[in-house]
Amino acid sequence: MRLNVNPTRMELSRLKKRLKVAVRGHKLLKDKQDELMKKFIDLIKKNNELRLKVEEELTKSLKDFMMARAVMGTEALEEAIAMPAETIKLDVTKKNIMSVNVPIMNFVREGSENASIYPYGFFATTGELDAAIKKLYDIMPHLLELAEVEKSCQLMADEIEKTRRRVNALEYVMIPQLKETIKYITMKLDENERGTLTRLMKIKSMMQK
Repeated sequence: MRLNVNPTRMELSRLKKRLKVAVRGHKLLKDKQDELMKKFIDLIKKNNELRLKVEEELTKSLKDFMMARAVMGTEALEEAIAMPAETIKLDVTKKNIMSVNVPIMNFVREGSENASIYPYGFFATTGELDAAIKKLYDIMPHLLELAEVEKSCQLMADEIEKTRRRVNALEYVMIPQLKETIKYITMKLDENERGTLTRLMKIKSMMQK
């Protein structure tokens, strides 16, 4: 399907420029799409590895918590961890990867530098609770990294889909339309030129006679 334009030389020149820009834009977007796909696949692999590690460590920590509750009792366990030793806040910044603003997450700890990670005395608690707290404390950075990677995967997938639609629009709609219209105008101009030349030859012949 061609564009509805007047078949003039000026229009032909304008369309050729548009086609050149469209072809260059298509190549740039295709290159971007390919690079995004590579980064996306790397992130997916990293996400799967992190998820397995986090789930494994969380399962171990949960088992220790369950053992501690069985020995101490639910009420004593809840009382032991009711007052945390420090406050943790989340700091989120952004990093640009191929026009995608992916999150960079960090924990900001508030409290004494040498504060113990255990918010209780050791007299009325068990070793299982200590182990559970330690495992949970150690896994927190990985849990945060997992959240960061999963969000990055989501944002990158959205950008890949947007880029794919733009590539397809150029490849299957705009570029074919421009080529078809340029072909049509060129044909019309050639017809006009041949018609003009035929008329000039007739006039010349008549004048010679």
